[in-house]
Amino acid sequence: MARYSYEFKKKIVDAYLRGEGGYKYLSSVYGPHKKDIQKWVNNYQSFGDEGLMRSRQQKKYSFEKKLSVVELYLTNEISYQELAIQEGITNPSLIAAWVSRFRVAGPEALKSRKKGRTRTLDKSKISPKPQEIEERVVDTSAEHVKELEDELLKLRIENAFLKELRRLRLEDEAKMRERRSSSTASGESLD
Repeated sequence: MARYSYEFKKKIVDAYLRGEGGYKYLSSVYGPHKKDIQKWVNNYQSFGDEGLMRSRQQKKYSFEKKLSVVELYLTNEISYQELAIQEGITNPSLIAAWVSRFRVAGPEALKSRKKGRTRTLDKSKISPKPQEIEERVVDTSAEHVKELEDELLKLRIENAFLKELRRLRLEDEAKMRERRSSSTASGESLD
């Protein structure tokens, strides 16, 4: 069961939009954490009533969509909330989970996995070996190309990330040198 009902969220969002108080005040009056209220208001302003409703079925996102969202997050200075609104995703923590999984295991971690126990096959249903080998040769080359494309995309994202990291480090070093030179210059003028 959802922690807060749609009606309850709507009541708080309406109170906020009418100017009855800020996030902190509404949190103290109604109980939910102020960050929850802020998220509800943002979702309502971006998606309307749908932003407050709890989806009964989980929306499935394709591997390509997940990868493009992760790439956008890693290459731009944008928050999870802003990116979720931009991409039409009502739950910003979903993006955070994708980014975290990507950083740990790369693009493969974003692929959908079938859940549950694997089925065991009857021996009678298994096709003869020669036909199976011919099909695998075609599938393997297509899979190999896909793996190479995935690896290339991962390396491009990693390259962009490392370039940005290097740029930030160089800026920090320049600022530190500037501070040191200004502090030594001011120390010399005191003597």
